[in-house]
Amino acid sequence: MHFEFLVEELSAETALYNLIPKIVGPDISYYIRVFQGKFDLLKKLPERLRGYRPWLPDDWLIIVLLDKDREDCVQLKAKMEEIARQEGLSTKSNPSSIGKIQVMNRIAIEELEAWFFGDVVALKAAYPRIPKALDKKSKYRNPDAIDGTCEALERILSRAGYYRGGLPKKEVARRVSEYMDPARNTSKSFQVFRDSLCQMLN
Repeated sequence: MHFEFLVEELSAETALYNLIPKIVGPDISYYIRVFQGKFDLLKKLPERLRGYRPWLPDDWLIIVLLDKDREDCVQLKAKMEEIARQEGLSTKSNPSSIGKIQVMNRIAIEELEAWFFGDVVALKAAYPRIPKALDKKSKYRNPDAIDGTCEALERILSRAGYYRGGLPKKEVARRVSEYMDPARNTSKSFQVFRDSLCQMLN
């Protein structure tokens, strides 16, 4: 099995390099293609999928990962599914006669940083000065419901004495993902992403 990831930014690539082996094991083949932001990925997605279609091996799965940001999640997912359908590739909601999924569309709600809030143990390991009771505060209990996860994480780290000049997203992704345990993550969107990958191996 080979996983081909299409992601919108370098921080996602950095996190996935640490997370994918933890989720599916060290022997699974995968490659991560990075685009210049969400708009760039969506703009180039039809052409990219069109390029895969003629030669896509039976044991390959394309995973498109986008941040929800402040978009409507249902509409964004529908847009991603429609692009795959128009390019003749099967998805879970639009299976083809070949009987397998070729493209899996997944959304981080509302941003990748929500997945970091989903593993406060990893956050504390990477940044020991953040509040010990962070996950006990009501506004951080549901990672996918945090308004502006990137900004929220930047505020928390800045108050703890980290990155007062701005959040280096790639470095934060690298440090936190090194300590993350996929099994304990409380972000629903991360759980869907994790479980979807595992199901494809069964």
